[in-house]
Amino acid sequence: MYSKTKTCVLNGLNGYDIDVEADLSTGLQAFNIVGLPDLSIRESKERVKSAISNSGYFLPPGRITINLAPANLKKDGSQMDLAIAVSLLLAIGVIEYLPDEKTIFLGELSLDGRIITFDGALPMIISLKELGFKKFFIPQTIKDEVNIVQGIEIYPVSHLKELVDCLNGITEIKKEEIINVNLDEEVKYDIDFSDIKGQENLKRAMEISAAGGHNLLMVGPPGSGKTMIAKRLPTILPKLTFDECIECTKIYSVAGKLKNNKLITQRPFRSPHHTSSPISLVGGGKIPKPGEVSLAHNGVLFLDEFPEFSKQAIEVLRQPMEDGKVTISRVNSSITYYSNFVTVCALNPCPCGNYGSQTEKCTCSQLQIQRYLSKISGPILDRIDIQVEVEPVKYDDLSSKEVLETSFDIRKRVEKAREIQLKRYKNEKIYNNASLSARQIKKYIVLDEKLEKIIEFAFKKFKFSARSFNKILKLTRTIADLDGSEEIKEEHLLEAIRYRSLSNKYWS
Repeated sequence: MYSKTKTCVLNGLNGYDIDVEADLSTGLQAFNIVGLPDLSIRESKERVKSAISNSGYFLPPGRITINLAPANLKKDGSQMDLAIAVSLLLAIGVIEYLPDEKTIFLGELSLDGRIITFDGALPMIISLKELGFKKFFIPQTIKDEVNIVQGIEIYPVSHLKELVDCLNGITEIKKEEIINVNLDEEVKYDIDFSDIKGQENLKRAMEISAAGGHNLLMVGPPGSGKTMIAKRLPTILPKLTFDECIECTKIYSVAGKLKNNKLITQRPFRSPHHTSSPISLVGGGKIPKPGEVSLAHNGVLFLDEFPEFSKQAIEVLRQPMEDGKVTISRVNSSITYYSNFVTVCALNPCPCGNYGSQTEKCTCSQLQIQRYLSKISGPILDRIDIQVEVEPVKYDDLSSKEVLETSFDIRKRVEKAREIQLKRYKNEKIYNNASLSARQIKKYIVLDEKLEKIIEFAFKKFKFSARSFNKILKLTRTIADLDGSEEIKEEHLLEAIRYRSLSNKYWS
């Protein structure tokens, strides 16, 4: 007795259709699963047998073989349980209706026959839709995660018996309605830029960072507002587009961090603790999962107390910060996750935090300060576009009754600058100034003779690297966009140079 059904396996964010073949033959009683299954799939035979039994059906004695094809692709994940059970029930004649080739079964089985949730449903279904599959039987609990995918039929099921009765034509499972997502509604935040007293220079730097997608580093004493303002950066970033929402939701789905199975419509903000390991930052594990750099995709990765991170943890950020993606390699395969984020780093100028203070005495030795700051290497500093020194908040600013600018007001300017960039780069595969390549910089950023002399002088004085030179040009372009000017002016360039000169004070 033979039958076949279809399911899916994930490799990173890409789903692949899998044939689940069931064969029942006479012989000594056995239940074998072949086709490069991992431990979670090898264990599924116990879940499947119990689920079938507790749903009122019985497997005949004999030899059962389940083949997962193609055999050269490693399979993992409990989502194959449902397809295995349906294939077995087809083979023994309990299910009379043979699903067509374009029907996919996804779901983990509990011992009592309930069909329960699993990680990675959205990227699986999107990938399979692109492969031409249209009909999906999924757990009832994840319908809100996948009912945003247009052009498919989704049938949410809560129990194995319910599915069997549906396939046999006894009952009917209502098709899930596909919804159109409305992203025009204003995203509500509990925090706002109007909460911040003073720090106008830092606010300006944050606005430039948001407008161009630039990485930012803050150096200042404890209590000066570095963490407070960093947490408010997402409130001035442009609203997520639908494609960006899908990208973020796919990552969180694979990571098992999707709350209430809802589409992510807010810019992610990730703030890992400084004790985080390199693997927790970039992702990994036996079955590679997304790390913090991927969970921050299309949002903000905030690294507070930056020098307190291990040297190795800091250095693994190089590739994701530069490429906008992270690749996790294993012996049999490599997996790539998105990691296009704005990095915001905050640190004290020394271990005690008072180095350079006019009011407090620094208790650190020169060697301690050097060791503390040396954790941040030149290549990492080169990848941070904006460097800002944060001063303590003045009493006059704290006690001021002045009505301060809101995040909404700042975001309007940021969105206007982003619109200029989108229009300018409509024929390129980039969306902001921070993503410009060296070739694109030459094409889109033109300096007159006077500005060329200014940047040449700064290059020699501050001993900028080639990467820093390009960062200055990108910053200049963003500052001009915020000013609504297609022409780059002297004040735009001078402001950009100022944001790149801090490393000479602390790391020269």
